[in-house]
Amino acid sequence: QVQLVESGGGLVQPGGSLRLSCAAAGFTLDYYTIGWFRQAPGKEREGVSCMTGRAGRQYYVDSVQGRFTISRDNAKNTVYLQMNSLKPEDTAVYYCAARTGDIATFTSTLYKHWGQGTQVTVSS
Repeated sequence: QVQLVESGGGLVQPGGSLRLSCAAAGFTLDYYTIGWFRQAPGKEREGVSCMTGRAGRQYYVDSVQGRFTISRDNAKNTVYLQMNSLKPEDTAVYYCAARTGDIATFTSTLYKHWGQGTQVTVSS
């Protein structure tokens, strides 16, 4: 059974950092593309970053490029999202999601498996 569990969210001041974790169970990261998405109140869910399976290629949307870094630890079967220089507009519920294959996409409907989400609030 495929399962994703996010952790690491919280309250942080503008300019601060957080590291989100996405622990995967029931599958091997090498064969799945993992995406990080976020949804702010009243807004649609948007893709933030993704990492392809076998090749481990990393992709970012423009709004987080240079501030966020996606990585993974295959031994722990966990994907991370390091978020630096956080801004109030980064406030949202963050989700990780998985899809089979090695093709990067920020289209949420193409991801079959989702975690429960973790709240990130950037505020002074």
